[in-house]
Amino acid sequence: MELIQNTPDLSAYLAADEVIDHDHPLVRQAAARLARDAEDSYAYARLAFEFVRDTIPHSQDSGDPRVTWRASDVLEQGTGICYAKSHALAALLRAEDIPTALCYQKFDEVHGLVAVRFNGAWHRQDPRGNKPGVDAQFSLDGERLAWVPDLESNELDYPVLYAEPHPAVLSVLKAAPDRSSLWKTLPTEL
Repeated sequence: MELIQNTPDLSAYLAADEVIDHDHPLVRQAAARLARDAEDSYAYARLAFEFVRDTIPHSQDSGDPRVTWRASDVLEQGTGICYAKSHALAALLRAEDIPTALCYQKFDEVHGLVAVRFNGAWHRQDPRGNKPGVDAQFSLDGERLAWVPDLESNELDYPVLYAEPHPAVLSVLKAAPDRSSLWKTLPTEL
């Protein structure tokens, strides 16, 4: 699948905003801790991915009712669904000048993940969190995502790489008072 930037300006995939707030002190501190153990940007990206995947539980898996959407809130509260965890990973990567996009897949609902740019190409990564039946890994040599869409079931990979969260995703995150309410309003398509 050819991944398509929604803006040709690569600097947009390094920008901080209200959601991917990599200029926030919590994000900067986490990035600095991870960077101390990384010999290069690839190692840092892998460490950041594993940190978000493994130490921030997916709130549905853990039963946490809180809804987070801003990267710094995900790090502070230690919880988030796929979208929020992707926002946190994007912030950590952008904090170390690694271009990072937000991207999506369609299953029963829209699923969020990221793409990182290395060696002139985009590589999708899924920090959702592993569980029985899910084994997502950081890889630049072929995708190791949580799920692969079944095209015969109308599931799909959206090819667009977003510099900012898709409005359909962000609006439901911001509006939800808790995770059970959020689950009733998750977007089913973009």
